[in-house]
Amino acid sequence: MKRTKKTAVLTVLCICMILSLIGMGPASADSINPVRDACPVPVSNTEEAPELIDCPLVYSTESAGANLRISIDDFNALGFACGDSVDLSFSNGYTLEDLPYYSGYFVEAYQPLLVAYPGAEYVKACINYGEDLWKVAGLSEGDTASVRLHEKAKYLAIQEAMDIRYTNDREDYESDEEYANFRCVTAGSIKENNLYRSASPCNNKYRRASTTDDLAEAAGVNFMLNLSDNEEQIGGFIAAEDFDSPWFLELYQNGKVVPLYLSMNFLADDFQKTLAEGLNVMADQEGPYLVHCVEGKDRTGFVCILLEALCGASYDEIEDDYMLTYDNYYAINEQTDPERYRILKEQNMDVMLEAIVGDESVDITSADLSKYAEEYLIRIGVSEQAVEKLKANL
Repeated sequence: MKRTKKTAVLTVLCICMILSLIGMGPASADSINPVRDACPVPVSNTEEAPELIDCPLVYSTESAGANLRISIDDFNALGFACGDSVDLSFSNGYTLEDLPYYSGYFVEAYQPLLVAYPGAEYVKACINYGEDLWKVAGLSEGDTASVRLHEKAKYLAIQEAMDIRYTNDREDYESDEEYANFRCVTAGSIKENNLYRSASPCNNKYRRASTTDDLAEAAGVNFMLNLSDNEEQIGGFIAAEDFDSPWFLELYQNGKVVPLYLSMNFLADDFQKTLAEGLNVMADQEGPYLVHCVEGKDRTGFVCILLEALCGASYDEIEDDYMLTYDNYYAINEQTDPERYRILKEQNMDVMLEAIVGDESVDITSADLSKYAEEYLIRIGVSEQAVEKLKANL
């Protein structure tokens, strides 16, 4: 029987000092100085009609969209609140009306939203599992965004139902494995102690890196597929004062870590092309393997679903593994919160499986998922030889 509820949940605080725009100009979110490049807070009309005017933008690689250079706290201080409906207009003339403002990606696939993701530095606009909003809107460096309230609390019911947070305190979890979202994947014909998934063993943003690294070493992980970082970011993690992941460092220095720097949009061509490159490399490596991103939830979830399906896992087996993340982080399972469990499964896991299958007429709950996973891998650029090696290795 799974546990029922974790203890108190901490809200991740995002504090940005607001200074001048002197020196602003990098075109990538990864090179932004959060102090130097923060958006000056414009004057708000009233709490009933908040407004953000001409806020500078920066391209968000992770979400394939546009970061508004204003912190979440400062944006909300203008009078906006998650659950509101807003109108978003860019200086190039592109507009989005009646846009949900959420603290997570609570819209259906292909729908746009404004999101204040917990722990993120900036408010961002993107299309959930859809095209790159930056490109769709025709944005370029120097463009700005204005946000106006469309309707107060229009989407509050969805916000309250879907807004789930987790704590970063180790004592709030029953084990290191739950804390690090670390587990062995054995769905289908995958061998025991051969494939693992987890939060990041190198990015200590959520204070789990050292714990995850210890678990990876204990499991004898020999190869890591890092879905979230690039070489520059990894260099920054290693140089940080709180870096304490010697097993990751050893593997990285020995060429046993492949950083893919994927966005969260698994439907994007760039995501699929880069993932194929990583899996082609993984096919030539010996396990045990670790697949991770930052939280081990979204990008890791997709890749593990794909590998599980390739190895003959059923829908129910995939569900058991995928949804365990929500139990680990949020204590959400079929017993504690069946309605939230259902919504999360349908809006996340099912959408991922449908993308792999690529045929709306197929019943993903009963289909031979291995057939569709193999076809998907070849379609995105994994060689037939590498597909066979992956199956044999796993």
